[in-house]
Amino acid sequence: MTLKFEPLQFPKDGKPHDNIIEWWYFNGHLSDKNGNDYFFMDCMFKADVTKVNIPFLRMVPVKDLYFHHHLLSDVGTGKNYSHISPYVIVSKDSFLKPLFFINYMRPTLDYYNNEIQELEPFKYRIKTENFDLILESKKKPLLEGGEGFLKLNSRETYYYSLTNMKTTGHVIIDGKAIEVEGKSWMDRQWADAPYMDDKWTWFSIQLDDDTEMICFEYDDLQKKDLIADFVDKDGKATHTRDVIIKPIGDAWTSKKTGGKYNLFWHIRVPSMNIDLTTRPILSDQEMIFGSINYWEGGIIVEGTVDGKQVTGKGFMELLGIPTTKQLISKYELYVQNEVSEALDHVKRTVGDLKNTLKDTLKEELSKI
Repeated sequence: MTLKFEPLQFPKDGKPHDNIIEWWYFNGHLSDKNGNDYFFMDCMFKADVTKVNIPFLRMVPVKDLYFHHHLLSDVGTGKNYSHISPYVIVSKDSFLKPLFFINYMRPTLDYYNNEIQELEPFKYRIKTENFDLILESKKKPLLEGGEGFLKLNSRETYYYSLTNMKTTGHVIIDGKAIEVEGKSWMDRQWADAPYMDDKWTWFSIQLDDDTEMICFEYDDLQKKDLIADFVDKDGKATHTRDVIIKPIGDAWTSKKTGGKYNLFWHIRVPSMNIDLTTRPILSDQEMIFGSINYWEGGIIVEGTVDGKQVTGKGFMELLGIPTTKQLISKYELYVQNEVSEALDHVKRTVGDLKNTLKDTLKEELSKI
């Protein structure tokens, strides 16, 4: 499906579009006052379930479905706290503010008030049961490809990023709020593409010299395409397809799915004299969403840019890794259980309300 390109406008393009799929994605690295490190990912998706090619999403009888993935990893303990919500209930007042705002909850008994709110242009609050953070962009948006519109083989997508976001707030570990600060990244993407069978190897990189790079290899099963965007310390962006991304070392095998993920990579941009290697901070970072499995986690980056030694951190996402174990049946059962639990909760709530009203009415009548 062909998109008609229109130049990006803010704040309009920070809000929902009438497209098949779109997302608001955040990642970041955080530290507390005791030197403990954490990294997180938070992503809200919006999908037209009548058009997106993800069959299990059609189990929820709506047109525009919102679903949510997030994770918090404690580097010191190696623990990964993740939630995959196949759908979320969106509040009636969502999207009514001048800037992007969504308030939502998982339809389960363990109610928690989640939100993503753009407090002012390019400054966000993201709140989940695992973290409550304020992210403020220190640079103007990076428009991938120069215009924020990419043609990737058979796909077309709008795409912009906030590559350097000062972050403060707290994470929640074992019921305890821990104050943290650090640096985050945001991706905004929307497209008229199903994305069911597509594959990609994606990196967001934040170097310690206050420069950033995004690069990825995209595979629509017909042809592979590569792209890289580099942002200097003053916010000036350079765009190129002259990028080489190759795995190095042994793959990590998931015990859950049998999928083999290459976690060590060599990234080169010859025209810009960039030569980097990446390694995972933690290996066990697999996420499972129905028939879709992917790896999502923090990375350490080392290498050279124009002959100078550089270090930094980033995030990597690997999608389209074959598995040896069946995933969808367990996930369908999980979705059915969530729906059943939510309906039971509604029934109990209505029943309790009826009983309360009856008791109140009896009490009032007894006073007459």
